[in-house]
Amino acid sequence: MRSKMMGCREEHQSTHGSVLGGKPNHCVIYPPKSSIVAEELERRNNDWFVRTKVASDLKVQVGDFSFYLHKLAMVSKSGYLNRLVFAKRSEGHGQNGGNLKIVLDDLPGGTNTFESIVNFCYGFKVDVTATTIAPLYCAANFLEMSDDLHQGNLISKTEAFLSFAIFSSWKDTFKVLKSCESVSPWSKDLLIVKQCSDAIAWKASTDPKAFTLGQNSNGNLNIGEPSDTWWFQDVSTLRIDHFIQVIESIKRKGVKPELVGSCIAHWTAKWFSSTTFVFDDPTIPKHLTEKLQRITIESLINMLPVEKNSVSCNFLLYLVKLGLKMQVNFELLSKLETRIASMLEQCCAQDLLVKNYGDKDTTYDVGIVIRVVNAYVLLAMKNSRARLCIVGRLIDGYLTLIARDINLKLIDFKLLVDALPTNARSCDNNLYRAIDMYLKAHPSLMEEERASVCKAMEYHRLSEDARQHAMRNSRLPLKIVTEFMLLEQVKMARSISATKSNINPRTTTQTIMKMNNKKCLEKGFIAPQKEIMLIRKEVENMKMQLNQLQMCKLKLQKQVQRSCIK
Repeated sequence: MRSKMMGCREEHQSTHGSVLGGKPNHCVIYPPKSSIVAEELERRNNDWFVRTKVASDLKVQVGDFSFYLHKLAMVSKSGYLNRLVFAKRSEGHGQNGGNLKIVLDDLPGGTNTFESIVNFCYGFKVDVTATTIAPLYCAANFLEMSDDLHQGNLISKTEAFLSFAIFSSWKDTFKVLKSCESVSPWSKDLLIVKQCSDAIAWKASTDPKAFTLGQNSNGNLNIGEPSDTWWFQDVSTLRIDHFIQVIESIKRKGVKPELVGSCIAHWTAKWFSSTTFVFDDPTIPKHLTEKLQRITIESLINMLPVEKNSVSCNFLLYLVKLGLKMQVNFELLSKLETRIASMLEQCCAQDLLVKNYGDKDTTYDVGIVIRVVNAYVLLAMKNSRARLCIVGRLIDGYLTLIARDINLKLIDFKLLVDALPTNARSCDNNLYRAIDMYLKAHPSLMEEERASVCKAMEYHRLSEDARQHAMRNSRLPLKIVTEFMLLEQVKMARSISATKSNINPRTTTQTIMKMNNKKCLEKGFIAPQKEIMLIRKEVENMKMQLNQLQMCKLKLQKQVQRSCIK
């Protein structure tokens, strides 16, 4: 009923539409009659004049524009202007026939909004939309244009359409909220931001995904991944302070934490450039950009849902990367790293991949993973070996994904290899694979550097196939190859002894000699390539002897069985 009296005309929009496009809801406010009859408001350069038979006696300065008005028309509807005019008169201003001058530097909405207010005060109709209603409502409150002064004043008129615009259309709710950016903190104090946030949260909570997890989905969103949740795109257009309000309202509605976490990830990907991590807002002065980035990242970390698995490990790592770059609060960053560390046992290697974009950088940021693994080691001191091995397999898998990167420094690769305790690996096959890939991608490494990379790899934790490959691998340092061959000989010697058969004295002597060679190696001597070839031949000979002995053993067992039957 009130909307009809005000002349509001709504154009219905799809509730699931985007903010962009479409015609806005439109309202025409018809003010009460003015005490001064005026023809129109006209502009001449930076000056505005009211065409009327009565000379103006009030000059109002708003920004760079001057409005030549009449005190009677303005003060009858504005308590604020009434007080200013009375104060100026008391000081003796305007008593010599000149215009009384008032400066309104802090008026919400500026010149455009004041133009609408002047039209209202002189009895002209005022056109408003979802984009202009919030600044006009704030300005009406600033000027104290309440019904106490004049029935049907501007505050009550704008308040009616404001509520209508916020709750009638999803699209217009966002237009109202976006327009609040230019009239902060008035829009916050007058609860416009809260009303918009509650309206958005209410609509988002009607999403079928809001309270139940989808089939075969944990609800998490990695950074940069597209989302099929229809309201994410519109929410991601909001400024950080308004986004915080919306997230708080959504949480109060009981929307599942996984969806909230995915929404935060979507907003972050939208507002931070993937190539330079610069806050993408051209309206912000450069000297404030860095401070705003830091505050924004800290706000994002603080608003994360606390529930387990509500945010993906990949997105949390991305936040760590942003936090390190912008030097956010140390305690906040440590808390975030600890949270990621507690999730490692449920992660896969791909979750740890966070891209770099510099020409000389590694493809993926290895430093943040090293930090998180170190945090995990501090947490996992009392964990069972089985749980440690889960993370061990994860890190070895991650190493295989990054090993081919030619920009990956030896020290970073080693730090990641050595970060976990020795009992975190039950099998070194993936570790060996990663080391081999790294050595292949970095052929210029010195012998000592290659040996330091292979230090964590142990013979007894490799499968038979991996051992055979290692003993023939020319990329491995000679010291490691020789050590593996000697250990292989010892293993086969023990197997031969187990068959309780005679061993060739020459073979025994050679085995002892090789063990002595091992002692020499431990003292720092490196076997030449020729010696390596001889050891390989000896290993093959011992394998053949072992196979022959095993065959003889089987034949003897069959003969014994036949004798027993007879």
